[in-house]
Amino acid sequence: MTNRILLAALAALLILSGSAASAADANGFEPGKVSLQSSGPLAFGPNGILFAGDSVAATVVAIDTGDTSPAAATSLSVKGINDRIASLLGTTADQILIVDAVVNPISRNVYLSVSRGRGPDAQALILQVAAKDGAISELSLGNARHAKVSLVDAPSADAKDRRGGSLRAESITDLGFVDGRVIVAGLSNEEFASSLRAIPFPFKAGAKGTGIEIYHGAHGRFETNAPVRTFVPYTIANEQHILAAYTCTPLVKIPVANLKPGAKVKGTTIAELGNRNRPLDMISYEKDGSHFILMANSSRGVMKLPTAKLESYPGITEQTEKTGVPYETIATLTGVQH
Repeated sequence: MTNRILLAALAALLILSGSAASAADANGFEPGKVSLQSSGPLAFGPNGILFAGDSVAATVVAIDTGDTSPAAATSLSVKGINDRIASLLGTTADQILIVDAVVNPISRNVYLSVSRGRGPDAQALILQVAAKDGAISELSLGNARHAKVSLVDAPSADAKDRRGGSLRAESITDLGFVDGRVIVAGLSNEEFASSLRAIPFPFKAGAKGTGIEIYHGAHGRFETNAPVRTFVPYTIANEQHILAAYTCTPLVKIPVANLKPGAKVKGTTIAELGNRNRPLDMISYEKDGSHFILMANSSRGVMKLPTAKLESYPGITEQTEKTGVPYETIATLTGVQH
């Protein structure tokens, strides 16, 4: 009887092990709780897959939202969204921070990376704003199909900058999905701390990022330690590039083909958009057959930049103020964060 019980237990264990092993799908997704230690940038990939950056944990998580019902593009206005989020989460508006906002290109629903609280004990959440009526709900992460990858070259958890700020908190400053790879901007622990990591998806293992060097015209020097603040993928002269914006505010083009693990790459600065300013977010769009970039900024409003001749601007290599790609400020867009 004892042997029979033991054999039965072993058989059950093998069955359970086989079930667990087969739970992963072609994207490497398995069901389980998604634990985010910090709220960070978001980006959409194919088929409703949402990528979320977690700087404190130095990881990128891919989440199968299941949000794949097509919908037509529409406008959406949600007034008092901070108060509505606070009410949903049982707190006050001053304890809510919207870290990032992205639109699902299939369903047009808006996803928000939100911090409930402002200190080290803040709770990281992802919320969904319905495109049809502005209803706000929390994306359930208790048993979501997901996969994650760790950044192998992130700054250590206790690393500080010269002002005493956390370098780990800057390990992920923006995300994008380009040609089957997740592009992760941020700081690394390498000599060229400014890094762009191109991580193939489905995830297999993390790899070192590409160290990025740029010439900062307003500062009059080459820099390797300032992180990309925000970027947008863009095709220039039939070649895929990253258009990256930095604090104070150089705009730099970097060929995606050059993003290789451990490499060092010099970006081409094609615009200086003004000192004492921090870029917050960028999108590209087309209107009436012309193409543009919109960039939200901390102190210079929303800039509109034409992209028709980005390949024609020579690289900036001398100290200068505003020059390069021209822009206009959209006066009707004030206080834009994302």
